[in-house]
Amino acid sequence: MELTIEHLSKRYGQHVALHQLSLRCGPGMLGLVGPNGAGKTSLMRMIATLLLPTEGRILWNGQDIRVHGEKLRQVLGYLPQDFGIYPEFTGRQFLRYLAAMKGLPRSLAHRRVDEVLETAQLGQVADRKLPTYSGGMKQRIGIAQALLNDPEILIVDEPTVGLDPAERVRFRTLLASLTSNRIIILSTHIISDVEAVANRLLILQEGRLLSDTTPEALLVQTAGSVWSVTTDQATALQLQASYQVSSMVNHMHGITLRIVSATRPHEAAVAVDPNLEEAYLRAVGRQAARA
Repeated sequence: MELTIEHLSKRYGQHVALHQLSLRCGPGMLGLVGPNGAGKTSLMRMIATLLLPTEGRILWNGQDIRVHGEKLRQVLGYLPQDFGIYPEFTGRQFLRYLAAMKGLPRSLAHRRVDEVLETAQLGQVADRKLPTYSGGMKQRIGIAQALLNDPEILIVDEPTVGLDPAERVRFRTLLASLTSNRIIILSTHIISDVEAVANRLLILQEGRLLSDTTPEALLVQTAGSVWSVTTDQATALQLQASYQVSSMVNHMHGITLRIVSATRPHEAAVAVDPNLEEAYLRAVGRQAARA
């Protein structure tokens, strides 16, 4: 299976949401990150055939989805950011309803509903009404519906927004378990989600492809650009105003800052190993400085 994007652009009037994006995807987890307005949702909606590109094309196994969109939709699972539920349904009823909407035969539908409930670890709450579900359970029922047709390509938009840390970890683990023989595109602004599950990282900024890399490679590129310094409050505030600060921690001996900077920001600063969030901040900040 292969998803190919060639010179893809999307404009809304004078606003350019996506500009000349090209990439090729095989099985695995692609983490799609970038600031708000970077073009992530427009890209995913075009891949899902919900939005037409202004220019360029998307190929699924070599066929243009503008002409052969049905072939992609048959093997597509999609969890949008604004996924809604029907409050009168139980989890099981909801999935059976959506299976019917997707055209699954009744006998297959019931089996697949049972399978995706177990995959999403919702078997024990399957017959409870959806409004009684926690936020994490609702997201997992969302991923369950996206898996009903056993998709070859799965698109997930900001799935962990608003979830507590335990539910985020549970959802990430669920996604990671689904990558075998499947293309998964995960859009998020929570960098730790990408760090935990993605083997490829795509950074978009202002509709343009800033970087197509791996989490490991981005960390290597950022080595020597993250610093730690402990200082007093006044100096800490001055550093915060002048540099990109990734964290500030107050303790008995002062304030410890982690700073993303190509040069040493303070004479007492020492270089430290970057985390992926700091590597992302470095990449996006470097581009912003050039603009």
